[in-house]
Amino acid sequence: MLRIHFTAEDFARVRFAPRPAPLQELHAALTTAVTQRGGPLFAPWRGRILRSLPAATSPLADLVPTGRPPSFLDVIGDTMADGFEQIRATSPGLVRVELERVYGAMPIPRWIRGLHAGDETAWRTLHRGQQAAYETVLAPVWSVVQDLHREEFTRYALTVAEHGVAAALTCLAPESRLHERVWEWPGAEPPRDVFLDGRGLVLLPTFHHPAGPLLQDHPGRPAVLTYPAGPGLPPTAERPVVPAETLAAVLGHTRLDALRLLAEPHTTTSLARALHVSNATASSHAAALRSAGMATTTRTGRSVTHQRTALGTLVAGA
Repeated sequence: MLRIHFTAEDFARVRFAPRPAPLQELHAALTTAVTQRGGPLFAPWRGRILRSLPAATSPLADLVPTGRPPSFLDVIGDTMADGFEQIRATSPGLVRVELERVYGAMPIPRWIRGLHAGDETAWRTLHRGQQAAYETVLAPVWSVVQDLHREEFTRYALTVAEHGVAAALTCLAPESRLHERVWEWPGAEPPRDVFLDGRGLVLLPTFHHPAGPLLQDHPGRPAVLTYPAGPGLPPTAERPVVPAETLAAVLGHTRLDALRLLAEPHTTTSLARALHVSNATASSHAAALRSAGMATTTRTGRSVTHQRTALGTLVAGA
């Protein structure tokens, strides 16, 4: 279990990352691909990714000999270049400590020993590998990741505004609970207690990591919690080819029509009018789509507006 201990000051210092972090999302995707997390639903995506990775990415596997990467790879940057600059700025002492931790008594590959010694050729090998992996795994779907992040950000902000920070935190993971200033995530491995002590917490969703959470806890900095968000499948830039009759069988004809209509924003009243149903029925369909991650609902005063999410667009195929 992960237990995050808050002070009163920490609750005031919780913030949501305004943008996705390319390197964090990339590391989540690669971890999911090579550890076979996510079960059979991830199998087609995993096979495609592993077959398409170029040779330049091969050295990256050396950084996770036991499945747990060195902590200096955990950075939040708005771009790949920014993220790598943060990694490269890691103190030599921390690089050595972390590489020794992940390797223990195992033999260390030559280029990893180069990182350990501060060799620039080794650092360029790491940079090339990360960039090649990003271009293969994330670049084709980065706009989808950005859309999903904005939607997650909006949901969090609305929950904070309506119910407060404590409710917003537990909504990120329904199985978690906040009790006496301790946020508990059952099942997190390895078990650990993290004391924020006034440093605050940054929340960062990931859409390629079905299991979580992942926590960065560096002295003197806000802790960063990377948590799994979204529908539980990696985003894809390719729209699934699903026959209309199959979608209708799963969603129902009226709900499928609602999903297609929500390509444009609709109030509950306008959606009901377009579907030829009552306002209550239209609201029920919108709520079902929202709970499945296929629609969002925004309230402005007394007006409620529904719109399809990136996942809803992919499912609708239009």
